[in-house]
Amino acid sequence: MAWPAAAQSIRIKEIAAVQGVRSNQLTGYGLVVGLDGTGDQTTQMPYTAQSMNNYLQQLGLSLPPGSNMQLKNVAAVLVTAQLPAFAQPGQTIDVTVSSIGNSKSLRGGTLITTPLKGADGEIYALAQGNLLVGGAGASAGGSKVQINHLSAGRVPGGAQVERAVATPFALGETIDLGLNSSDFQTASRVTDAINRTMGAGVASAVDGRVVRLRAPADPGARVGFLAKVEEIRLDAAIPMARVIINSRTGSIVMNQAVSLGACAVSHGNL
Repeated sequence: MAWPAAAQSIRIKEIAAVQGVRSNQLTGYGLVVGLDGTGDQTTQMPYTAQSMNNYLQQLGLSLPPGSNMQLKNVAAVLVTAQLPAFAQPGQTIDVTVSSIGNSKSLRGGTLITTPLKGADGEIYALAQGNLLVGGAGASAGGSKVQINHLSAGRVPGGAQVERAVATPFALGETIDLGLNSSDFQTASRVTDAINRTMGAGVASAVDGRVVRLRAPADPGARVGFLAKVEEIRLDAAIPMARVIINSRTGSIVMNQAVSLGACAVSHGNL
């Protein structure tokens, strides 16, 4: 006897997201201090010394004119982060710190207070903290694979949100769900599943990517409405055949829709 294959059930929240609810990119320029002689060479990177001089002036320390600082323990860096949707002041987010000079290593360094700005030029977070830098490598067969390098690191929870970004999902009479991939069959199945659960006419497919929902008039009821919609289950459609090749490691990943036919394989002298 052959048992029939069970259909895979997925939730709508796994294949779609509310349009307009997204993260925002933040970036800033800062300094990493406390390095063990692996910082920028100030003769080739004059902006590092200039940045340190400006920072010391903010602290009330003025250096004599013409002084030449040899900062072997300081590196100029760019700090990037993602401000998640609905983030509120006081919340912490992770930051990534990357060297922009000729620093040999950021390991053991500390990022000093760095304002993080959005695309509009406004400051949305302040970053500071100790860097976590990995530099492990693996050797095999005479070749070395570098897993991480020393010119970039992370500060988990290193930035504190100072300003919130308004997310206008509660405005208007409708709410749009954006599918993760453009597929007319998936859009039709999502629409049918929502209408069966929430009532006829609640959802309508605009195209292969967008499903439009008729939202409750009360803005306070929209959170519960979307929570119910996201938990609606439907049978997963057979995905498009896809093959992913990682050129760095040589790994190949195929999904369940890929079929292998008869083939010949040649490797080396085999």
